[in-house]
Amino acid sequence: MELLSLRFTTQDKKLSHIPNPALLQDGEKAAKKIAQAIRENKKIALVGDYDVDGVASTAIMIDFFRQIPYPLEAIIPNRFKDGYGVSPSVLEKIDTDLIITVDNGISAIEAAQICKKRGIELIITDHHTPSEVLPEAYAIVDPKLPTCKYPFSEICGAQVAWLLLGLVKKELNLNIDMRAFLDMLSIAIIADIMPLIDINRTLVKEGLKILLTSTRPSSIIIRDFINNSSISSEDIAFQIAPRINAAGRLEDAHIALEFFTATDINKAYKQFELLGKLNDLRKETEAQTTKDAIEYVNSTNHQKVIVACGENWHEGVVGIVAARLVDKFGLPSIVLSIENGIAKGSGRSVGDVNIYKLIKENEHLLTKFGGHKMAAGLGLEQKDIELFSDAINQSAMKICDKNFIPKDDVMGILETSSIDLELLNIFDSFEPFGEANPRPTFLIKDAEIIEVKTFGKEKNHSKIIIRQNQHETKTLELILFKQVLEIPKNRKLTCSYSVNKNEWNNLINIQLLINKLY
Repeated sequence: MELLSLRFTTQDKKLSHIPNPALLQDGEKAAKKIAQAIRENKKIALVGDYDVDGVASTAIMIDFFRQIPYPLEAIIPNRFKDGYGVSPSVLEKIDTDLIITVDNGISAIEAAQICKKRGIELIITDHHTPSEVLPEAYAIVDPKLPTCKYPFSEICGAQVAWLLLGLVKKELNLNIDMRAFLDMLSIAIIADIMPLIDINRTLVKEGLKILLTSTRPSSIIIRDFINNSSISSEDIAFQIAPRINAAGRLEDAHIALEFFTATDINKAYKQFELLGKLNDLRKETEAQTTKDAIEYVNSTNHQKVIVACGENWHEGVVGIVAARLVDKFGLPSIVLSIENGIAKGSGRSVGDVNIYKLIKENEHLLTKFGGHKMAAGLGLEQKDIELFSDAINQSAMKICDKNFIPKDDVMGILETSSIDLELLNIFDSFEPFGEANPRPTFLIKDAEIIEVKTFGKEKNHSKIIIRQNQHETKTLELILFKQVLEIPKNRKLTCSYSVNKNEWNNLINIQLLINKLY
């Protein structure tokens, strides 16, 4: 447990310890402009993004403006028709005095010029890494600006929006409880894979508590769906975030936005059902594209960075497929969908490799790019894919090999007798688990396989009964998802696994989930 304690260099912060939002560069300037626009009854439009963070940011803004109350035109671009962020095509649809972006805008150079020509004031709120050239906006609120004094920069787009709204609340002297947004905010932090340390840890802990009691229809649906006495960060990461993401990936993010902003249970339930159907379709599409991408990788030479591409691979799942390639090959991976000579795609990283920097180093071959250390998006012409692949691999050659080692730290071997509810309760005190605070994993080495059973609708998951040591009578049951384990001739199993809580019909049991087979 000492190893877990060492992850946190400071004591857990309280909500009152969250740094003053006024420390955000341009934060007060932006808040004053928004307050002025409200007082002068000007038109305000919001431009969000189609992932969970962008949808949650937009929903938080909508809820805040409803409580003032003040009209707000909210637009989330369609991935397929509009592209990313506050683009020229999105601006064609907007007639307004002031535009606020959430979770996008830091690279919107062209859009900022159009706003300037049309006399629209532009406030950008984002958390992505800025380039040397910034858009000409009235205000840019982004903790990753090199001149920003906010003491913790690893926050998501929804947090930046929420902090700015705290300043707007102060400017207008409003009686709005900023804690009431933490249910949606915690979902955004988890889904955008922010490090669960410092203020992020505090906000997620509090947000998951609020999710259990909130009267927001979307929160009621989420807790009914999870149906446990508590909600963990992993419940959100694996059960809720993929559903919300599915809308923007396959159809239109407004489906997810309408779920978050529904004012009655029936509407929220209807949208959640639709998200579930889209998520099922996403799984099928992703599985086929992953299969195609693995075949592509196996048929080509790759060195330190995988660049896989295919005609008409679904643009909405390339990010997930990139993550699957990282898991399989242990290398940073970029997956591109090609359509009419144009390639669009996503990259995911591994270990300590900064994929944003690698991509930026080769931006001369790209038409667009953006992102952060572990994930990025990019676009380029089909004819330049091979050049880009060679160039990014040359850039990666300069990176030390140890940076490519996946962060899959196994803590040691647990005795069979010590795997009990008491151990589970100890782990609970280190929640929420996630990025920068992963759930502890342990090693099982050369255990005897007694039996393997398959389960699930398609019988594609495995229950593996093992005995850790020959002299023991007690056995352990391990779960391996999305794989049927073939018993090796020597009937031995070596793997890493995590100890999890499984709650069913108000009964709590231990569930051991296999992390990696060796």
